[in-house]
Amino acid sequence: MEATRTLKDKIFLIIKGLGMGAANKVPGVSGGVVAFVAGFYEEFIFSLQRVNKTAFKLLFNGRFKSFFKYINGRFLALLLSGMLISYFSVSKILDYFLVHYELYVWSLFFGMIIGSIYYINRDFTDWSFKTIVSLVIGISLGISISFLDPAMENDNLIFVFFCGIISVSGMTLPGFSGSFILILLGNYVLLLVDAVNALYDTFSDIFIGDFSFTSNLERIRMLKVLASFTLGSVVGLVTFSHVLSYILKHYKSITTATIIGFIVGSLGVVWPWKKTIFKVTEDGTYILDSAGNKIVSNYKRFLPELNNETYIALLCIVIGILIVLALEWYGQKTKKANA
Repeated sequence: MEATRTLKDKIFLIIKGLGMGAANKVPGVSGGVVAFVAGFYEEFIFSLQRVNKTAFKLLFNGRFKSFFKYINGRFLALLLSGMLISYFSVSKILDYFLVHYELYVWSLFFGMIIGSIYYINRDFTDWSFKTIVSLVIGISLGISISFLDPAMENDNLIFVFFCGIISVSGMTLPGFSGSFILILLGNYVLLLVDAVNALYDTFSDIFIGDFSFTSNLERIRMLKVLASFTLGSVVGLVTFSHVLSYILKHYKSITTATIIGFIVGSLGVVWPWKKTIFKVTEDGTYILDSAGNKIVSNYKRFLPELNNETYIALLCIVIGILIVLALEWYGQKTKKANA
């Protein structure tokens, strides 16, 4: 499925990778939605599915060019480059806006998810009893997950490896937020903030020739945690892609209906006007995790007040919808140009 791409297409693919990386870091938002709406979801799953026994044979036999072509390497390299850049740049910008303009960020993503539902549902016409049941199941699971309580932080490497397998599901299952699952598992801050920052600091130290971090036990611990998480993510990504490739081939309508349900269910997680409820003891003291962060019990949802802040948030929702429609327009235009 190696497609001929112009320089413009390659740049846009990196930008889509940036979008996937940023979306994967936001609780309640799925990077898979970006892939689905931007029109490269099936190629993404197909390419990952090619990482199999045949691919490893080519790799171990030194046939690197054949290996790269077999796994659609150019596509994966561009996309993953965008995602890596995102984790060390866009995601940090996103962190800033989540701290200072949280309502507007959630509003933007809420609008993007609404646009995604419209886009996917518009082209889906195979409604039957089975697909409607699948839709309901997807919605129910999406809503149920949003009301679960988070666990305590756990840096056991085997558990971290498991977290990697689970969290990467957000890239392959549109509507299923891997970062939100990490919150429920208690390891969101550890894996997507502390561990990533430790790697960033390590690269910075190496760049200036400072190797003192090798004697920093806390830094080494974080790097081990990140390595275990990354390994789990790779295993999960390849495993999920093989399963999804089979499901999409044999049960495409049911799978699509379930995905639509997941996305609808995820709207509750990203509802902009929600109040965070933290876990407290009987004397009213907040319960903190090992990093000193308040542990979330759940979200209390409420309706917005009519004020300037709300009007700006509503505008952000509209902008979010327009972003998805613009991606759709670009995707249709690209398909026509390549036809």
